[in-house]
Amino acid sequence: MTESVDCAIIGGGPAGLNAALVLGRARRSALLFDDNNPRNAVTRHSHGFITRDGVSPAEFRAIGYAEIAKYPSVEARSSRILSVNRQENEGATFGLVAEDGQKFRAGSIILATGLRETLPAVEDIYNYYGRSLFNCPYCDGWELRDKPLVIIAESEQAAFHLPKVIYIWSRDIVVCTNGHPVLSNEQKLFLDRYGIRVIEEKIAALVGSAGQLAAITFENHPDIERSGGFVEIQRKHATALAQDLGCEIDEKGSIVTDDLGRTSIKGAYAAGDIVNIMQNQLVWAAASGSRAAIGMNTDLTAGFFS
Repeated sequence: MTESVDCAIIGGGPAGLNAALVLGRARRSALLFDDNNPRNAVTRHSHGFITRDGVSPAEFRAIGYAEIAKYPSVEARSSRILSVNRQENEGATFGLVAEDGQKFRAGSIILATGLRETLPAVEDIYNYYGRSLFNCPYCDGWELRDKPLVIIAESEQAAFHLPKVIYIWSRDIVVCTNGHPVLSNEQKLFLDRYGIRVIEEKIAALVGSAGQLAAITFENHPDIERSGGFVEIQRKHATALAQDLGCEIDEKGSIVTDDLGRTSIKGAYAAGDIVNIMQNQLVWAAASGSRAAIGMNTDLTAGFFS
């Protein structure tokens, strides 16, 4: 038997959890699907969210699930959704199929499936990521303040822009482009005026212990000592559900939504990092989950009284 609800929320990160909270308080029947494979699993502490500054991702999730458990119309399922399709011949509902083969039907859906990250091709870089190497200065710059930092970036935009952003936290910055000569002589001279060195040689290894960076070795350059830093990441959608549904995607890879989280597919809403692929912060993701839930409830209410 196919289970039916007003709403299916796919993804149990901050966006999905906040959407579930809002819908629960609106007395909407909702299923929250969460495969417990978050992008920020390597993160020790999340920052920049008032009342939750320094919270670990696991603690944040535990608090979120405890709060939505107060609302009986919302149920969380530890399951991965493999496919979603819009069923126009069945009252314009959505059909969902989980990894275990179980099927569900929802009047509307919220996609909060998040992103996956790829780091530069540097040996052992994942051992340091989330411990002493990070991607967001607004999340982790304070903890690295006044330390000798490295920026590992292989694109011109990141190699030139990131050091200017990070300069407020530390004046001891080295940009490593890992064998990619992406900066012009003019850009290197500009950074040099502020004491920011650029090393274009390919990185041979990161040196340190227990995730704490101590030095960087190169193929053809003297070693440098560094205590931490930031890396340029490549982001992509964690699932292809939005693309399979036919949701409009912009040139940066974000799902296009309106001010209430509506996608180009009627009845489908999106929230979290997938609607702002270049700006990933806990507080923004949670806020967009609230926005999408309010948008959905607005439309469901309008449909009831039409």
